[in-house]
Amino acid sequence: MQPPTPWRTIVAMGSDGEAGAVYDSVLDAVGATPLVRLRRIVPEGSAQVWVKTEWTNPGGSVKDRAALAMVLDAEESGALRPGGTIVEGTSGNTGIGLAMVAAARGYRAVFVVPDRTTAEKQALLRAYGAEVVRTPGLVPQDDPRHVRRLAGRIAAETSGGWLADQYDNPANPAVHERTTGPEIWAQTGGRVTHLVAGVGTGGTLTGAGRYLRRHGVTVVAADPWTSRYGGGDGSPYYVEAVGHYLHPLTGTDTWPRVYDPAVHDRVERIGDGDSLRTVRSLARSEGLLVGGSSGTAVAAALRVAVEAGPDAVVVAVLPDSGRIYLSKYFDDDWLTRLGFLDAVAGPRVRDTVGPYAPGLLVAPATTTVAALLAALDRAGPGGAVPVVLPRETDAVTWSAPDVIGSVRPADLVGLRPDERVGAHAGPPPATVGHGESTAAATARLDAAAVGQHDAVLVLVDGRAVTQVRRDRLGGHPA
Repeated sequence: MQPPTPWRTIVAMGSDGEAGAVYDSVLDAVGATPLVRLRRIVPEGSAQVWVKTEWTNPGGSVKDRAALAMVLDAEESGALRPGGTIVEGTSGNTGIGLAMVAAARGYRAVFVVPDRTTAEKQALLRAYGAEVVRTPGLVPQDDPRHVRRLAGRIAAETSGGWLADQYDNPANPAVHERTTGPEIWAQTGGRVTHLVAGVGTGGTLTGAGRYLRRHGVTVVAADPWTSRYGGGDGSPYYVEAVGHYLHPLTGTDTWPRVYDPAVHDRVERIGDGDSLRTVRSLARSEGLLVGGSSGTAVAAALRVAVEAGPDAVVVAVLPDSGRIYLSKYFDDDWLTRLGFLDAVAGPRVRDTVGPYAPGLLVAPATTTVAALLAALDRAGPGGAVPVVLPRETDAVTWSAPDVIGSVRPADLVGLRPDERVGAHAGPPPATVGHGESTAAATARLDAAAVGQHDAVLVLVDGRAVTQVRRDRLGGHPA
């Protein structure tokens, strides 16, 4: 009988007939991700656009690089010892990378995640054996429930606990300067002219950008429209794992120390609608199933490509896979209810409601009763006024992503002029997407027993832009 073939020779053959790589550990497979050219969604006459497929890392995202680098650095320094516990505050991807590393190297893992994190990401963390602690995502930075604060406390109170601290850990950008940047340079044969990457912790953009800038590459940060990094007001947005949300009650806004704004040449601010529709185009026109932050990066890269012209080579970093966002970005109902998509069949809400003046009178929670009554006098009679988290304004007309309640003029009767309206707010109004079918919208309102004269907010790309009475949509409440 012939002896068995040595296992190292039993490897898969690629389409070009070459054997695939063989690794002693799953962790050895981190990095060296493929570069893929976009063909069908790039406008004619633009620069070439290539994407760095970071979801091909074994844990499914670019964060595998930082996760492994931070753990190895902590082991070397003695901060993480055998039998220890890895703790981190994460929107999901860094936690998944750390969970993979923890499983492979024999550590316990505990991750604090915002409650807005997709169910798929939380399930993946648990699949690796990690403990998941959910916490409110929209709280001030100094609130003890804030993701980073809670993770820090858990690490401090856990015997053998080590806080990875991706936001301030220098191993995060260092690994991208050492690996991601050089990979892009080598894969393009030194022809890359522009790097486009989103800013979450800032590690990828800062590290890869530092390396490529030394070779004359223009570095562009892609950022959600309302993110503070690009100059937005910090209000909520729907793209996960990128940008900087700022709760208006935060005392002092602190940015990750790993993020160096001096590295990038400019910021491209991308609205949620552009990001999410780009994500769907990538899946349906390029065969690339990626996450929302990838949509932000590609939407920015396409702008850069048009501006740069046909001789340029643009590379966008795509952080993760769309498989962990199937319940959001690839769910037609979810997107339609939020006003990102149009229903297949009409009539739609905007057809039924008819023309409306843009803008929405809202009351920040800190607005005084006197100020709101004065605004109501100027605006004329109306129904319930949405109450929002306070930002740099008083009661004004704007589009509101963070409605937390509502107040009716009748609720203000008998109150002191200096009282804050937030203390007297009722539940927020029901919402419908502007492209949602009227039949679907009214059925949902019926199920929620929304009355004929109750206020309903109309959403466009996730933001409330106007308010109508329920009876303008037709149907009959339950």
